[in-house]
Order: sequence, then structure tokens, then C-alpha cells
Amino acid sequence: MSLSARVRVQRGMLHVELDLEVADGEVLAVLGPNGAGKSTLLRVLAGLLPPDDGRVTVDGNPWDDVPAGTRLPPHRRALGMVFQDALLFPHLSVTDNVGYGLRTRGVPRAGRRAAAAAWLDRVGLGDLGDRRPAQLSGGQAQRAALARALVGDPALLLLDEPLSALDARTRLTVRAELRRHLAAFRGSTVLVTHDPVDAMALADRVVVVEGGRVVQEGAPAEVARHPRTDYVARLVGLSLLPGTGEGTTVRLDDGGVVAVAEEVRGPVFAAVRPESVALYRSRPDGSPRNVWRLRLTGATPHGATVRCDLGGEVPLVGDVTATAFAELGLVPGDEVWAAVKASEVSVYER
Repeated sequence: MSLSARVRVQRGMLHVELDLEVADGEVLAVLGPNGAGKSTLLRVLAGLLPPDDGRVTVDGNPWDDVPAGTRLPPHRRALGMVFQDALLFPHLSVTDNVGYGLRTRGVPRAGRRAAAAAWLDRVGLGDLGDRRPAQLSGGQAQRAALARALVGDPALLLLDEPLSALDARTRLTVRAELRRHLAAFRGSTVLVTHDPVDAMALADRVVVVEGGRVVQEGAPAEVARHPRTDYVARLVGLSLLPGTGEGTTVRLDDGGVVAVAEEVRGPVFAAVRPESVALYRSRPDGSPRNVWRLRLTGATPHGATVRCDLGGEVPLVGDVTATAFAELGLVPGDEVWAAVKASEVSVYER
């Protein structure tokens, strides 16, 4: 493993205990809500925050070793970092910005300008090297920041929400370019993000952090299919219902019963996608196995659909078309009937 980290940090009320390993060429996405400890982890890896305990090694070399009293300063760590904002020096040209790290290592001016120019070509900015950062678009500035991070061939690349400041269209383009460069990067990459799309598109593996602890990890598709906390389920648009399997029903921990298509036993999660939830003003005809009287607690437009938060014995998130929502005449606080086919409920072990 290129990166091996055991990080222990006390930050106010938050106690961070994170153990990570990232192989050469691997991209690890660290996903979690605000205040979970993600940025604290990056600051420790970058050498900007001393850990209270633990050890960080890269390619077998100790960067932090609290018991041994080892602490490598940031400028001696073979790493590159891309922040939320590009943070380019406004008084330097784009070429000099990209080559700045090489300058601090004593690389002669001609050498660092040649290396910077080569990387600017790779990120599609070869003809913009003489410009100042203020003359770049947001996407161009972030590509320049990526070139600056990679120009020194670091062993570790740290990405702190690198796409969050970009508009939606630019984000698509830069994400695709970033994915291409990460695929060619030989070192280890740690990507911190709030966006599950970034994690799914860029990462080989995902670690979910809540309250300073790892609560789930695995391949992106597996984490999305089988979330183990409500935070992850909400990110990927699922209603997560913990309970106990009793044959073809799941008795929920918070009350309520959900019918499922196949027999299950023991502690399980039942997961329902928003598009599987149908809403009615009166109890639907026939004999659907899953019908609950719930209360609409919130409604948020999402393009042609409205996402409905439903509270009650089986709390759900449902998506209905804007037309259907208007025809039902729903407003927050209304009682509705929600129906879900048993075959539309996914069940997996806790």
C-alpha cells in the first residue's frame, strides 16, 4: 500500500478515529456530512494538522509517527493538493503558478517552466500559460490547480471537494477530464466530497465517515446498492428501513411492517427507491401488500418530479410527477396513502 494512515485527532467535541489504506494507482473517495472529520483527515495527511496519535506512512516512509516523535513538515511531503477553490496566486502567470511547487524544491527556472508547460498541455491549457488567474474561467482555473498538484509527480494526491465550486455544465467537463488524469496517476489519491456522483464517477473505493468514524466502505456501486446508514441512503435516494426479517415480512425497529417478495430472517435493511412509491388521496383499490397511511412532511421540486418526504409508521421518500402532485392537491401536513409493491423492496443483511 502506498498510503497507510491511522489517524487520531480530537477537534472540540469531535473525536476522529480513521484507519485508511490506499494502493498505488487507487482512488479512495471519503464521503460524509459536514463535521464528519473529512477535512481533518486531509489536513493531517497534508501535514497541516498534527495528529494526537497514530501513524501516516507513504511508500513505507513515515510522515507522522506520534509514538516515535516523527513529523514531516508539509513542504517535505511528496504530495499534491487541489482545493475547493483553485487558490492560484493572482500576481503570477498560470505557468508560474503551476511550477511554483518545483520552485520551492530548487528546480531551475527553465526546468520548472518546461514541466509546467507540459502539464498545461495535458490539461488543455497550453495556450493560456501567460495569462493571470483572473483571466481564466472557473473550469480553467481548476484544471490549472490540478496541473500544479501533479507537476511534481507526487506519491499522494489530495482532492478537497475539487468540483463543488463549478457550475453544473463545467462540472461535467472537468469531472471527465479529472477521471482521465486520475486513471493515469501512479500514486495514491484521496478524494473528499459531499457529492455521491463525484464519488461514483471518480473513485475505485468509497469510505463513508460519520462522527469521525468509518461507517461503511466498499466499491462505489456496492455502497450505493446497499447503504448502511440513513445518510448514505438519502444520498443515493433510498428510504432505508432497518428491521427484522420474519419470512416474507420485515418488522421494522421503529414499528410498522413491510411485505417483501422473498423470505428473509434476522436483522436486515429494507430499502425502497423513491420511484417505487405511489401516492393516493384515498386507500387504493385491490389488495396491495404494502399500503400505509402517512403524512406529507415536505415536498421539493426536482425538475419534472416532486420529491415527497413522508412520515409515519413507515417513513418514506417518494417521487411523483409535478402533474400528479398538482392533481392530488397536496400540501405539507396532508395525510396520504402510500403503496409499494413487495417486489420493489430490496432486502439485505445488516
